[in-house]
Amino acid sequence: MSFLTLAISLLFVIIPIILSKTLNLGLEKDTIIASVRSIIQLLAVGYVLQFVFDYENMLYIILMVVLMIVAATHNAQRKGAGIKGIIWKLVVTFIFVEVLTQAILLGLSITPPTAQYIIPISGMVVGNSMVLAILFLNRFTSEIETHQDQTELILSLGGTPKQAIHSQLITSIQASTIPTIESQKTIGLVQLPGMMSGQIIAGADPVQAVLFQLLVLFLLLTTAVVTSIMLGYLSYPTLFNQRMQLIQDSDVQSD
Repeated sequence: MSFLTLAISLLFVIIPIILSKTLNLGLEKDTIIASVRSIIQLLAVGYVLQFVFDYENMLYIILMVVLMIVAATHNAQRKGAGIKGIIWKLVVTFIFVEVLTQAILLGLSITPPTAQYIIPISGMVVGNSMVLAILFLNRFTSEIETHQDQTELILSLGGTPKQAIHSQLITSIQASTIPTIESQKTIGLVQLPGMMSGQIIAGADPVQAVLFQLLVLFLLLTTAVVTSIMLGYLSYPTLFNQRMQLIQDSDVQSD
């Protein structure tokens, strides 16, 4: 694919802009910004990856993964602003998920220890973990606010913080992992995954593309569940003070 064909493909950006303008949807500015940013970011990443692949230096690979984790943390932490220490909780979660998945992949020789495999897979793992973290934090903070009276009642009756927040925590974990699990139930029937499609378009054997896609699906399933559970159990203790009282938003902000 050349830059000329890429320029022609901008028709797919122009169409929604025209529709938005015609129907007064107000999406023109965001569409243009999103398209420009995606072009700049992906081209920049493409050249960086080419450099990293050429030199095959583990230091460069680690730096790329660190950059992914920093960007993911920055994007996800806004959803958990009311949770004390949410930044380090996200960092620990992303690092743990990355180390766990790569340890299995490299330790069992499922994938070779090269930049060509480590970086793209790390991008999928950290990216999926970020999305799950956002889904979890969004639902968890909502559940806490909605069931605040119930939580305080359980505490007043002598319940522990874990007992008081248990139902909200479990509900949030389940809700955040549902999209990943449900999408896997219809994979191949409703849609062909992006990685598999990309490999087939690039000329790879369809069966090999399917096998690699299955590896990614199983990988993302672990990522989803581990992210939600780990972030949940790291977060809920900081919602209570030393007297086992639920900390109010005003208390968090004053801290």
